Amino acid sequence: MTKQNLSAPRVATIVGPFASGKTSLLESILYLTKKINRKGCVKEVNRVGDASKEAKDKQMSVENVIAETEYLDEKWFFIDTPGSVEFLQDTYNAMMVSDIVILCCDPDPDRVVMLTPFLKFLEERAIPHILFINKVENQKAPLDEVIQAISEISTLPLIKKLTPIKENGVITGYVDLVSERAYTYSKGDYEDNKSCHLDDVPGDVVETEKFVRQEMLEALSDYSDKLMEELLEDEIPAMDEIYEVMKTAISDGKVVPVFFGAAEQDAGVKRILKTIRHDVLDVANTKERLMIEDKDASLVFKTIHSQHTGKLSVARVLDGELKDGQEVGDGKISGLFSLFGEKTNKVSSAKKGEIVAIGKVDEIVTGDMVVGNKLKKYDDWVKPLDGLFSFAITAAKKGDEVKLSTGLHKLIEEDVSLTIEHNKDTNEMLLWGQGEIHLQVAVSKLASKFHAEVNTKRPEIPYMETIKSATKQQGRHKKQSGGAGQFGDVHVEIKPLTRGTGFEFINKIVGGVVPKSYIPAVEQGCKEYMQKGPNGYPMCDLSITLYDGSHHPVDSSEQAFKMAGIIAMKEGIPNCNPIVLEPILDIEISIPNDCTSNTQRAVSQRHGQIMGFEQKEGWQNWDVLKAQMPQAEMHDLIIELRSITMGVGSFSWAVSHLQEKV
Repeated sequence: MTKQNLSAPRVATIVGPFASGKTSLLESILYLTKKINRKGCVKEVNRVGDASKEAKDKQMSVENVIAETEYLDEKWFFIDTPGSVEFLQDTYNAMMVSDIVILCCDPDPDRVVMLTPFLKFLEERAIPHILFINKVENQKAPLDEVIQAISEISTLPLIKKLTPIKENGVITGYVDLVSERAYTYSKGDYEDNKSCHLDDVPGDVVETEKFVRQEMLEALSDYSDKLMEELLEDEIPAMDEIYEVMKTAISDGKVVPVFFGAAEQDAGVKRILKTIRHDVLDVANTKERLMIEDKDASLVFKTIHSQHTGKLSVARVLDGELKDGQEVGDGKISGLFSLFGEKTNKVSSAKKGEIVAIGKVDEIVTGDMVVGNKLKKYDDWVKPLDGLFSFAITAAKKGDEVKLSTGLHKLIEEDVSLTIEHNKDTNEMLLWGQGEIHLQVAVSKLASKFHAEVNTKRPEIPYMETIKSATKQQGRHKKQSGGAGQFGDVHVEIKPLTRGTGFEFINKIVGGVVPKSYIPAVEQGCKEYMQKGPNGYPMCDLSITLYDGSHHPVDSSEQAFKMAGIIAMKEGIPNCNPIVLEPILDIEISIPNDCTSNTQRAVSQRHGQIMGFEQKEGWQNWDVLKAQMPQAEMHDLIIELRSITMGVGSFSWAVSHLQEKV
């Protein structure tokens, strides 16, 4: 851990599942730090985090929103991230450049599983984080049950920083376990957003507070020999010592402090602000965690294409300073901008620790580092998430194909978890993403930001055709209509091949009954027919043997023999017991193990064959279910899977083989 003063600005990213109150927490922070004079609300969709048109339309966060503020004369940048797992790419990117992550959750132990993707990423990357149990104004908020449930999916110890004060089952305040001071929400606090009062610890809470505080100290003693010795000798540790041990353990990513409150009513939010101010180290610690040794380094974690400012590359300055007009790679910075929701303000420079948008350097992509005047790739950047859901898209207006192509390029620059695939079997352009809402937002952005409206539909399945039996067939093309005639005559044997072999053409002509110069045309005719078999799908796994035929010295031509090959296939294939083949996928589904049986049932109902399951490596109480499933059943699998698993289930897939469609 790097020691330093905290003069440099710091970054806190707010993450958590959908509807856990992240955007409300950001709004409360901005209000309490006097950055905004009036808070917006969920119903009116007018909060700082509800910035974009798509966020307002969906009434949910769909991209990272950055807001700068000051607390006790120190500059902070807060990033509000999407809660839906369909937008995890943006969330992961923001966490990478953060000094601290505030993880929000509901006070419902049954919904704790939704924290898993966030916790796993934070733990794997050793990113410091704290836990905020939000919405505790609910009388039924069972804090201990929630914390216990989270401890079962967190590999790091959870340390209660507060213990609740209750009246008639309702949380009315808390005791800070380090300072042993009690804070009770003012009368009407939940309605009027008033500050907390400082009180003595209530008598009925004293015993509980002493017990929970001792638990906290024992947990922290694992990271301080001195503190452990003091506890063993029943000495009372100094408050400053406890704060220092806490700071070290948090910044080293070894413990997770737990807070609670009600962000919409500002309850418990100041305690978070005070804690991150005292216990979170600045950008030097983050740079060390990222193992970046370069001086004058800034890490780009988001790309924005704005109608007003053009391309913006949002970066965290990890060291040194960025200046407007500075040369970068083959380009030059054309404007530096501070960000506050959707608003941008031009600045002349950005100092160490700050977040800034770099204007119009086309070379820069998310995950790049600006190092002085050079561009470098950050090798350990977040990998793009694999596509799980797709739309087939076409330009809504004739002639808009170029506009669509440009818009898609910019869209994917903004969000690398979107990908484009041209399916050569169905001749469709497929837009892949993380789910239906993800793609709906992408399509909306194409229209609103890039003026490229598209039509969408469910992708076609790339069925194939083959045959099950062999036949011999003559193909004869003869045409005489004045002038030069056309004549081609072939005899072929059509046989099935082993699945996956493809196509073979065998020439057994002897004696020149079909001139050598016409034989490639026969093969071409057979292949042309195979592009669309009797059921309308491409054909595969066929062997065609040309063994006899005849020709005319004047009327024969390459075209005539090509037509003869087509006729032979057209008349012969129906006699070969043609069948339709469907693609079968290998699928590995990751789910909490209490969802395994329901997932198995869903796979079976989709005509999938379960190949087995095993514990997911490194994931406690998670399984990996292996199965084979027809591609036709896959399209909305992720939607059902997320319904079964409260949004956290996912899968990977690969094409396995073709088999006869039942």
